[in-house]
Amino acid sequence: MDAKNPDPTVSDGAQAAALPTLLAVIFVNLVGFGIVVPLLPFYAQSFHAPAWQMALIFSAYAMGAFFGEPFWGRMSDRIGRKPILISTVCGNCLCYLALAFAPNITIAFLVRLIGGMASGNASVIQGYIADVTPEEKRTGRMSYLSAAYNLGFIVGPALGGLLAHPSAGHDGFRIPLIVASSLAGICAIGIVLFVKESRSHPHHEFDDGPTRWAVLGRALTHPGIARLMAVTFLAGSAFMGVEFVFGLWSAARFHWGPREVGLAFAVVGVVAAVCQIFLIGRLSERFGERRVLAAGMFLTAAAIGLQPVAHGVGVVVLLGISALGQSVAWPNVSSLISRHAETEHQGQYQGLNNATGALARLTGPLASGFVFTSLSVDAPFYLAGLLVLPAIFLAVRGAGN
Repeated sequence: MDAKNPDPTVSDGAQAAALPTLLAVIFVNLVGFGIVVPLLPFYAQSFHAPAWQMALIFSAYAMGAFFGEPFWGRMSDRIGRKPILISTVCGNCLCYLALAFAPNITIAFLVRLIGGMASGNASVIQGYIADVTPEEKRTGRMSYLSAAYNLGFIVGPALGGLLAHPSAGHDGFRIPLIVASSLAGICAIGIVLFVKESRSHPHHEFDDGPTRWAVLGRALTHPGIARLMAVTFLAGSAFMGVEFVFGLWSAARFHWGPREVGLAFAVVGVVAAVCQIFLIGRLSERFGERRVLAAGMFLTAAAIGLQPVAHGVGVVVLLGISALGQSVAWPNVSSLISRHAETEHQGQYQGLNNATGALARLTGPLASGFVFTSLSVDAPFYLAGLLVLPAIFLAVRGAGN
């Protein structure tokens, strides 16, 4: 297959249908995911779990995605994108349903872990878009994927906050989880009906290409890619730590509940989506990806560090500014990595970067939960600000050799 052109075996009609279908899949998937995220601290609290167990529940999904991202990406290279997408989305559907009826915190953790493994299919979707899109159009279409991600995260948290009824105890979280399961089921049906397989390689080509360990070794020893993956880890750990602890912090400081937290996260999603659609591409073209990435990291560090002194609407404003800074990271890091990576291994390198982000979603909440419990309710924000600071310098050097 020509590295600069889509697979010729995929018809023009299939190529035209692939993007809107996968955008819809990502949007609906993230609505389901967004429904759950703001509720998790309160959901875990309904089991009378301490803060560190809440952090484990929050991080279990990322722990599973850490292993799922490179695994599913490589499997989709071997046996095709469509069967992997169908199986992973169906797995997510069943896990949301199981979470709704989990009898204790241990089962909830295991369900979230398996659900995270199933959810690690972003690299598969990125690979599909790369399969059917000419090289000169890939960056723009990848930014649409990011925008769909953020739009889904607008609707999900607000919907979850409206559907949850914490006063009913554990049962009050069942309806949002069942809705999330239903949305994942809709995604699976959409893939079956509207997505055509994009890979033309026969199934027996199972041992071609470098092993996952060889690709990992190349990534970690390549100065540019290694630095960019470090940016993903540091910025992701900071933001996900804040995202996890925000519900607990706002409840302790302002007596907020799921509704207020869900609406705050909806604001975050709006800011991130607007930035992805209208700002990031233009700014990166004008000022360069490294500078824009570094500026985004600076905004994130400043906004997170100031959050403990904010009150009222200032809390949401600073959360939105940190989201603006964070929204810079994904498309610019992905674009810079694509410049360093060999064309034939783009999917594997992007999968490794996604896995690094998943690892950040594990370590960030765990670290935030620990300092929240052992130091103070404001400590997670100071920790997150400090984590982002080195990412600024790594971003500046991210395109270097």
